[in-house]
Amino acid sequence: MKFGAFVPQGWRLDLVGIEQADHWPTMLEIARTIESSGFESLWVFDHFHTVPTPTQEVTYEAWTLMAALAATTSTVRLGQMCTCNSYRPPSYLAKVAASVDVISGGRLEMGIGAGWYEHEYVGYGYEFAKPSVRIGRLGEAVDIMQRMWTEDEVVFKGKHYSLDGAICQPKPVQKPHIPIWVAGGGEQLTLRVAANSATYTNFGTSVDEFRHKSEVLAAHCKAVGRDFDTITRSSNFTIVCADTEAGAAEHVDAIRAHYGRYVEGATLERSMRMYGSMAGTPEQLIDMLRPWVEAGMAYAIVNFPDVATDRGGLELFAREVIPALS
Repeated sequence: MKFGAFVPQGWRLDLVGIEQADHWPTMLEIARTIESSGFESLWVFDHFHTVPTPTQEVTYEAWTLMAALAATTSTVRLGQMCTCNSYRPPSYLAKVAASVDVISGGRLEMGIGAGWYEHEYVGYGYEFAKPSVRIGRLGEAVDIMQRMWTEDEVVFKGKHYSLDGAICQPKPVQKPHIPIWVAGGGEQLTLRVAANSATYTNFGTSVDEFRHKSEVLAAHCKAVGRDFDTITRSSNFTIVCADTEAGAAEHVDAIRAHYGRYVEGATLERSMRMYGSMAGTPEQLIDMLRPWVEAGMAYAIVNFPDVATDRGGLELFAREVIPALS
């Protein structure tokens, strides 16, 4: 069992109240805390507008942070959960990723997905195509990236993309190429892309859903002749970790009050289910995560909602939960 942790970057309104001049020092300090605390990897989101609602609060761009963190950390692996394929041409993204992999000394994870946040698409002038088109583009993009990282000149003629002699130098440090994480649980299309190309997957909001998606992925693997066990399955969790149940409850109440400044009613309740659903002492969190491990999850990516102002929960989780499940 491996663990990664998110660096706050504003997307989940997690830098509110911190002066702009202190944003990067805060992010870097937390990244280095993640690196020194036993986590395998650190992660950022690839979004432009905040959630649970668009606001004028900051959201730092994912690949800018990848480059910055590559140059300022030493051992921790670096990922995005996940890069939206629609926001950058895959040939360009392959070039950026290869450069970051070299800068980091071979520590990059390539998280990629079809995209979903329509408000960003419309706001930034990207076409919000129907799911089948976005996922079709995703499949071609993964193929293009792998070829850009392994071939001298790439000629590609697809339904959605066309390349004629693309050169990607430098090549990534990692061989045969940077690991691909295909994020999303779409059963007919996304998991088929994962079966064909992914080293890692990321899906599931409950253990039952995770088991079901795993069965679907296994069926796709069988259909394409892929060994299901060569794909590492992961999921994301928002974690509140405290010494006592009462302490965890206080953190959850504070998170509710924070999001309550921006949304209310059903939207607030959905936000709390998404951003504060796994809370408790280390012992309780271990018990909550064990069924996921038993279902085959081998990598957990965790987010601590208030880590920008209080690293205690992250450090406690690293000391007591990671060793118990690793």
